[in-house]
Amino acid sequence: MGEIVFVRLRDLGSVYPYSKGEFLPNVGDYVIVEHDRGQDYGQVLSCAGACTEKKEKEPLKKILRLARDTDIKQVEDNRTKAKEVFNSCNKKIEEHKLDMKLVKAEYSFDRSKIIFYFTSAGRVDFRNLVKDLAKIFKARIELKQIGVRDEARLFGGFGPCGRELCCSRFLKDFEPVTIKMAKEEGLPLNPPKISGICGRLMCCLSFEYESYKILSKGLPREGEHVHTPKGKGKVTSVNVFKRLASVQLEDGTVTELTYK
Repeated sequence: MGEIVFVRLRDLGSVYPYSKGEFLPNVGDYVIVEHDRGQDYGQVLSCAGACTEKKEKEPLKKILRLARDTDIKQVEDNRTKAKEVFNSCNKKIEEHKLDMKLVKAEYSFDRSKIIFYFTSAGRVDFRNLVKDLAKIFKARIELKQIGVRDEARLFGGFGPCGRELCCSRFLKDFEPVTIKMAKEEGLPLNPPKISGICGRLMCCLSFEYESYKILSKGLPREGEHVHTPKGKGKVTSVNVFKRLASVQLEDGTVTELTYK
């Protein structure tokens, strides 16, 4: 049995569980890890406690070491080189007349692989592009088609709340977000007000939804008709945190009901 941590690979990669091994990384630490027939780097996002194996019953890959100063320098060098390969790839995309927008490029830690991220309205046959890039850079080439939510995560930014985007800061995966979640919070169903900078419904709605469901138990819905000590009325607003409901009575006056 070993301790596991969740690590986001490189700057833009996916999140994977890794065995701590003999190391004691903290959240936010950079580490060098085993990955995909080579070495890569990543940042620890969270610690998950004890675990013997993944769901797929495959042995967990290991953290090789905590990132040293020399490792961080190599990561910085990789970022610089990635800007160069980005420009070269863009030229090749134009040569092949492919309907795709290149978003970002990054090297694996040991530079054995280059990952190119792109967006496109449909499927793209990039096999010839991959062959050309492999000949130029003498490395394994991986092209990943991403969506608008992924693109927002790659570039980062600040949401309507004024804080750093959840997808850039801590979210491991994108969860489905529905308009029902916005309704549960009583938010105005105005797309610009409930959408993130990616144009999709805000991610925070998904992880706030369960809390709102719990807090809303036993409370009336807006528009519902209820009986009060002062007579019948219609619920005009609900405050789930204070557990208060404002009710407009039949005579036009407004009263507040408190729920335990």
